[in-house]
Amino acid sequence: MQQPARTKYRKAMRGTQKGNATVGFMLAHGSFGLKAMSSGFLTARELEAARKTIAHTLQRGGKVWCRVFPHKPFTKKALEVPMGWGKGGVEYYHASVPAGTMIFEIDGVSDALAREAFTLAGAKLSLKTTIIDSTSLLALAA
Repeated sequence: MQQPARTKYRKAMRGTQKGNATVGFMLAHGSFGLKAMSSGFLTARELEAARKTIAHTLQRGGKVWCRVFPHKPFTKKALEVPMGWGKGGVEYYHASVPAGTMIFEIDGVSDALAREAFTLAGAKLSLKTTIIDSTSLLALAA
């Protein structure tokens, strides 16, 4: 699973997740992309499960880019610990994903294979997603 090598602070505040993506919302590397349609948090475990599903579906063909990284720590207190006495330890890391963010990109595979891979990967994620391809983006720009 992915996690940062080091962070400036061990624990972080949760923050809010609202609004749309202002960067990272267009295809940058590949010709097909999996885009988040709702805001939320993606855990490192979810991202790794989706990445493995894409790699398994493509059967080591094409190139895959993961556009988000789980930088933010999530803390949790142990069960039956009373209130007070500080913040809990870090449980896992997650990525803060605004609506419209491109999560994965694929290049070098057929349209049907890319759609199948992204459909299976989208089922592993806790956000609503959609599949974007460069041909539909070119049609929208014209």
